[in-house]
Amino acid sequence: MTSMMNRKDFLRNSAILGGASILPINNVFSQNVTENGMDKLVDSNGNFIQKSLPYNKTFLEPHMDEETLHLHYEFHHGGAVKGANKDLENIKKHLQSGEMDQVDMWTRKLAYHFSSHVLHSIFWSNLTNKKTQPKAELLKQIEKDFGSFDNLKAYISKISKSVEGSGWGILGYQPYSQSLTLLQCENHQKLTQWGVVPLLVIDVWEHAYYLKYKNKRAEFVDTVLEIINWDNVAERFVTAKKLHG
Repeated sequence: MTSMMNRKDFLRNSAILGGASILPINNVFSQNVTENGMDKLVDSNGNFIQKSLPYNKTFLEPHMDEETLHLHYEFHHGGAVKGANKDLENIKKHLQSGEMDQVDMWTRKLAYHFSSHVLHSIFWSNLTNKKTQPKAELLKQIEKDFGSFDNLKAYISKISKSVEGSGWGILGYQPYSQSLTLLQCENHQKLTQWGVVPLLVIDVWEHAYYLKYKNKRAEFVDTVLEIINWDNVAERFVTAKKLHG
């Protein structure tokens, strides 16, 4: 379990996001955010860091098994964090030496690894072990942009199941159109839109489901949609709108 944030940090983050009523003390999102309400993914020196899981590794069973969660978090997400730090180190080194072909190569690698870090960090806090429903402001926006909550679920289910190769289904907030949008992301960084802030992500890389679901990606996606923490998605929606005025 993540440690409880101290009172000073809680009050600071709550004030930024509009008060304790928006982010309860025991909510993982309120514990793992920076001063602007975004996920805390770097330390004070700018190095990428992996925050602790918001629950123990049996919390999501039977929907997601302990072994998959362990391997996914420790080695796939953890490996992306290590990779992003290595990429950044090499970019800085080759900028100093003027080797711009190397800078180009490591910049591409950083796009891949850091995008993985961002999406995985959101993924863990998007999940819970019970059924929830969107409500209030988020539900109104869903109905405005997709017609109904059922339409949204059908849409994100379809694009998640039909990603070519490895990737993600993503619900995000697009500030330029002030609307919710759905993205079918390949790998971790392809087919995105500039400006979109991810609110809900569904990992459909095989490492997310293969031990339990084998090749049944569709069954895994259906299961994940039953354990989405819509309260967490709603908090991210409020934050995304504040970040962009």
